[in-house]
Amino acid sequence: MPFTRTLTALALAALAGSVQAQGTVNALCSTDAPWCEAAAAEFTRQTGIKVNQAHKGTGEIGAQLRAEAQNPKTDIWWGGTGDPFLQAAEAGLLDAYRPAYINDLHEWAVRQYAMSGNQVGGFYTSTIGFGFNTDLLKKKGLPEPKCWADLVKPEYKGDIEISHPASSGTAYTVIAGLVQQMGEEQAFEYLKKLHRNVTQYTRSGQAQAPNVAKGEVAIGVTFAFNFEKWKHDKYPVKTAAPCEGTSYEIGGIALVKGARNKANAQKYYDWLMGPAGQAVGARVGSYQTPANRTFKPDPRIPAIDSVKLVKYDFEKYGKSAERKRLIDRWTKEVEALPR
Repeated sequence: MPFTRTLTALALAALAGSVQAQGTVNALCSTDAPWCEAAAAEFTRQTGIKVNQAHKGTGEIGAQLRAEAQNPKTDIWWGGTGDPFLQAAEAGLLDAYRPAYINDLHEWAVRQYAMSGNQVGGFYTSTIGFGFNTDLLKKKGLPEPKCWADLVKPEYKGDIEISHPASSGTAYTVIAGLVQQMGEEQAFEYLKKLHRNVTQYTRSGQAQAPNVAKGEVAIGVTFAFNFEKWKHDKYPVKTAAPCEGTSYEIGGIALVKGARNKANAQKYYDWLMGPAGQAVGARVGSYQTPANRTFKPDPRIPAIDSVKLVKYDFEKYGKSAERKRLIDRWTKEVEALPR
C-alpha cells in the first residue's frame, strides 16, 4: 500500500511538473478584445502554455513599455495600429525577430520587418473609414457621408465620434493620414472644423462601431473593419471609404526586449502569425486583412482593392518625435478649442 501511494505521489508530481513545464507568457493585445481573448484561449488549449494577457490601446501600451523598460513585465505585444510599435522599436524596447516563414506573408507585412530592423512584424492591414447608423441619419434628416469634406458640414454637429490620439493609434493614423493627404496646415484647419462636430473623443478606436450600431452616435470615424461585425449582425450600419482617399494601418506584432518568457513568447508569436492564429479574428468578428497568405481568408473580410489610399509614409510617421509633435499640436490647436 505504501508503495502504491508512493507511485501515485510520483505520478502526480510528474504530471504537475509536466503542466508547469508548459509555463506562461505575458502578453499585451491592442486589437479587438474578442480576438485577444479567443486567441489566448485557443493557444493555451493547443499548447498548454498559459497566456496572461491584458487588452489596452496602443498608446497606453507604448507608455507602459517605456515605464517598464528597466524591469520588463511583458513578453509579447500584438494587434493594434503599427505606428506605436515602430516608435517602441525606435526607443529600443523591442527584440529583433525575423521568422523563418516570412515568405508566407504579404509584402506589406514583410516591409514592416525591413523598416524596423526586424523588431516589428506586420500582423494585418485595414483602412480608415466612416461607419454610420442609417436609421439615426434618416431620423435626423441627414445624408450619408461619403467624403472627408462632408464631416465638417455644420449639419453634422454633435453627430460624429472619433478616438483621442494620445491614447489611440487609430486617431493618430487619421491625423497623420490627413497631414500627408492635405498638407499639414490644411489638415489642421480641417481638424479644427471637424472638432466642432465631434461629440466625444473616446479612449480607444474600438468604441465607435458599437456606439454607432446601437444608435448612441450617428457617425464614427475609425478603421472600417470594426463595423463589419455589426453589419453582418443586421444592425442598421453602413460604411464608406472617404472619396478623397484615406490612410491605413499595418497592425503590429513584436517581442519585448528583456522578456522573462522569451521562448513561450516566440511560440505565441509564431502561432498568431500562422493560419490558426490569423483565422481567429474573423471567427469572432474582426475582419482585418490577415498578413499570412497561405490560407483562404474569411469571405466577410472587406476587400481593400477599390479603396483610394494615401501614400502613407510609415517610416516618417512611425517616429516618436513626429508622433509627439503632431499630437502636441493637435492638443494645443484643436482639442483646446470650444465645441
